[in-house]
Formats: sequence, structure tokens, C-alpha cells
Amino acid sequence: MEKTALGIFSHPDDAEIVCAGTLSLLRKKGWEIHMATMAPGDKGTAELSREAISRIRRSEAAAAAQIIGAAWHCLEMEDVYILYDRDSINRTTGLIRQVRPSLVFTASPDDYMIDHEITSKIVMTACFASGIKNMEVDIAPWEPVPWLYYCDPMEGKDIFGKNVVPSMYVDITDEIQIKEKMLSSHESQRNWLLTHHKVDEYILAMKRFASQRGIETGVTYAEGFRQHLGHGFPQDNILSTLLGKKVIIS
Repeated sequence: MEKTALGIFSHPDDAEIVCAGTLSLLRKKGWEIHMATMAPGDKGTAELSREAISRIRRSEAAAAAQIIGAAWHCLEMEDVYILYDRDSINRTTGLIRQVRPSLVFTASPDDYMIDHEITSKIVMTACFASGIKNMEVDIAPWEPVPWLYYCDPMEGKDIFGKNVVPSMYVDITDEIQIKEKMLSSHESQRNWLLTHHKVDEYILAMKRFASQRGIETGVTYAEGFRQHLGHGFPQDNILSTLLGKKVIIS
């Protein structure tokens, strides 16, 4: 088994909010970590041009990944226009073939923003298609299908306000400072979130939600996950095997 994990999300800072603690734990277990975004975050500003904010956010994302020694990739789509189409699936399949992860994390299928939900579906398909010979991808097919985990949606709820309950939690109490440092690298987002989302102190908001997940399972800070268990995907819980008591089954 390749000791490589890949987190694929829509925008820079998504992974830092929902699974950076778990990625840090895997890194400390000797795993190679890759972080990827569909888009460079070109709409995440109320002031700058698309080109300017994209340059800034690429730099922030690479710096955040470097904190845990991870590589960062961008598939160069556009915020708000992340579509489930041929090009997006081929780009994502190519990334999986390039990185060869045994373990993949992605966005929740139910979330506040359609970019996240579409990313979730693209990644699911790309994981399954990685070993398919006749894909329109230049990189050679790679198998087996990786373990796939969906992270928590924002605030742990779907668009109707219904709670999305994790099937497992990872105790990230010892990693919360690293998670905070990684999220702090995304300095450009503080003003954007204050302007568009009316949310200030986004790092404190991240910690409050991690604390909430921790309370639900008896630890100080936690991240929640659901495993993709559809036909053709691994059925055993590799996270539990790798992280032992750090994983609490719901």
C-alpha cells in the first residue's frame, strides 16, 4: 500500500477548516501528504481582480501545506463554476493517477455551497475512474481504488439546516495548534469573510466547531468524517487502522 494521502477540495483553506488535523496526524505517521484545490480562490475577494487574488491565494495555500510538509496542487478551475463535466473529471482523474494516493479526503456531498457538493461528486468519480483504461487522460491508469472519506460540511449542516452526523471522529486535540497555524496562512480571507459572510475571527469559528465535534465524542477537539462505502470502494476503515484510538466510531 502506498503511504500517500490526498485531500481534494474546492478552494484554498477548505482543507484547513475540515481535515488539517487529520492530515497532520497522518504526516506524523510517515505518510506523504498532498493537498489540492479545484480552483485558486479567484472569487474570494471584495477588492482585488481575479488574477491578483488568485496569485495571493496560491501562495497562501502552498505556505499552509508546507507547514506539514505537504505538496499543493491546483486544477485551475474557477470558483462558482466548478462543474461536473468531462474536463473536470479528466483533470481530477489525472491528479489521482499522478499522486497515487491510497487515501483520499474530499468535501461533504451535502454542504452550503454547490462548489463543494460538485467537488465531492467529481472526486468520487475520479477515484473510481483512476484505473479505467479508456479515460481521456494522458497519465497511465492506476489502481486500486483509494479509500475515500467525506469531511464535515460547513457548520456540520446541510442547506436545510439539518445536522450531518459523522460516522466517525478523529481526535485532533494534539494537532489544533498546527491546524490553526495552517488556517492562519490564508490571511486574505479574513476581510473577505467579514464582507461577504459577515463572519470575523474565522480561526476562532474553526476552533469552536472543532470543539463542538470534540464535545460530541468526549475529547477536546475533533474532525468528523463519513466513509464512501459504495460498490468498488474499500470497505474496511483504514483511518481506524492507521490512527488507532484517535478514531472514535459514532
